[in-house]
Amino acid sequence: MSGHNKWKQIKERKGKTDSQKSKAFSKYAKLITVEAKKVPGNREAPGLKAMIERARKENMPNENIERAIKKATEVGATSMETVVYEAYGPGGVAIIIEALTDNHNKAAQEVKMALAKHEIALASPGSAMWAFKKEPTTNPSTGSGQATLRPTTTVELGEEDLVTLEKIVEDLENCEEVQEIFTNAE
Repeated sequence: MSGHNKWKQIKERKGKTDSQKSKAFSKYAKLITVEAKKVPGNREAPGLKAMIERARKENMPNENIERAIKKATEVGATSMETVVYEAYGPGGVAIIIEALTDNHNKAAQEVKMALAKHEIALASPGSAMWAFKKEPTTNPSTGSGQATLRPTTTVELGEEDLVTLEKIVEDLENCEEVQEIFTNAE
């Protein structure tokens, strides 16, 4: 019976790593689609080139990259939009959730479900954003940049609240539409 147990362990590990790869690939596919739409498929554009390089570093197959670019450049392609959700977590920590989606309702429902597991509701727009400021970040190799959020004030959490916050962030990261999560916890 030991062989059966070993196979089960291998299968579980493979399933876990495959799941993580799938999430990373879908995240990069969305980002590539957005960048390709901005520059009608021009692979030499710095933003698209940087996204392709990042995807290749994650070992994303070339056919997935090609499919994402084709999806953005074909006639009647849906546009992906960034949506920002705000909430307050344990200990009053502000949580900013950035999602990239072509369906606002689906993204909102996923985020609400993940937060509801921890008895947290979405906050009204702007109610948590005050605790952050946008800072541009530039990729030195490509010269392109994106803005990132940095907390202007921080909240110190106890051990129990910190564990709860980690669970919340993990549940949010499991949402297909969620791209980035920012908190002002110390």
